[in-house]
Amino acid sequence: MDGRYQRHFQLKEVGEKGQLKLKESKVLVVGAGGLGCPALQYLTAAGIGTIGIIDPDVVSISNLQRQILFDEGDLGKNKALTAKKKLKVLNSKIKINTYPTSLSADNASQLIAKYDIILDGTDNFYTRYLINDACILNDKIMVYGAIYKFEGQVTVFNYEGGPSYRCLFPDPPQLGEVPNCSEIGVLGVVPGLIGLYQALEVIKIILALGGVLSGKLLCINLKDQTTRNLYFNRNEEEIKKIKNQGTVIPILNKDCFLDFELSLSQLSSSERIKWIDVREVEEYPPLKQLNSLSVSVNLDSLMDSKEKIIAFCQTGQRSKLFIEKLLQKGVTNCYSLKEGALELQKWIK
Repeated sequence: MDGRYQRHFQLKEVGEKGQLKLKESKVLVVGAGGLGCPALQYLTAAGIGTIGIIDPDVVSISNLQRQILFDEGDLGKNKALTAKKKLKVLNSKIKINTYPTSLSADNASQLIAKYDIILDGTDNFYTRYLINDACILNDKIMVYGAIYKFEGQVTVFNYEGGPSYRCLFPDPPQLGEVPNCSEIGVLGVVPGLIGLYQALEVIKIILALGGVLSGKLLCINLKDQTTRNLYFNRNEEEIKKIKNQGTVIPILNKDCFLDFELSLSQLSSSERIKWIDVREVEEYPPLKQLNSLSVSVNLDSLMDSKEKIIAFCQTGQRSKLFIEKLLQKGVTNCYSLKEGALELQKWIK
């Protein structure tokens, strides 16, 4: 075997047999961000045979404070594709599959079924519930991590009959109830450490080292260097709910962060956008320059849209309600415009 794993060979708990287990394993990392970047680096270095990376986002300057797999030369590039390029330099012998798209109600189960362990590197509740449900339906293990300012959490779901994400969090937060890191900030090293803990749990599971964080939520406060464990049990009703449904059950709101709102300052005139005008006909004449659809559009016709869907109204309130309906149907690439139609009219001129 490759001499790069010599330090693994020297461990009696790993050895060549353990390294072969790592080589034969398949791990899907959902999100190549603050958690996914460090986890990917160590899983790649450890010799995981097949790694999948799913992320629709592109690298932005604000990512570089914590997503240290990327650099300034990667700005504007897709994270999944860029991560693969960097990781293949680290270990050319492993297989890396990339999915530069969002995990959705339509593709979650199909993608997750291809892997042994799913590492949750996301930052939103919508995707976490999708991962959880697909893991239950496909009997896959979910390694969870989350961060908040100077704190982080790690646990393992659906491990050998253990509890799932819905057992710990049966009810998602209400819309706007939970702030995200773009609103409250996070110390750059925090996701780095939590991502490493996630990678560690993945390796422990593969090597059957024991001590897996199943039914135990490890909470770490890096500001005062304290840790504590919160214990929780399997909730059969939550498990049955998913199995009886036979499919993932998307939660109402996309991420509970109000991040499905977009401002005009975040848009480019060159973007391919499908505009939805949710105003009443008598309010204002249509914005013909946009060739927008009306609120009466069949929602099912938007399910497979390749374009970014943006709804607008007079003030930005009714468009939120319209987007919530789309989210309920599992459409993910949809947003409500913060500004109203008057500001949009100025923007398109």
